[in-house]
Amino acid sequence: MTLLEISEGYHAAAVPLRARLKTLRAELGRETDPEAAWRLRRRIAELTPMLTQMNELRELTAHYYERGYYRSEKYTL
Repeated sequence: MTLLEISEGYHAAAVPLRARLKTLRAELGRETDPEAAWRLRRRIAELTPMLTQMNELRELTAHYYERGYYRSEKYTL
């Protein structure tokens, strides 16, 4: 498996996660119960970093071998 294929996998995995976050945010906008709203905000807070990391890793693996591409210190040794 190449890094480009891994990048495509990250992209594919991010699609349903992005859709779920959109759904949760819409539900949060309609929610009137404070307890349920808190649970929705908590779930959004858990999923958002996952999506961010998927996007960062997708970018890194897609361009890893390109000359001059700045690699994030976060994912290098």
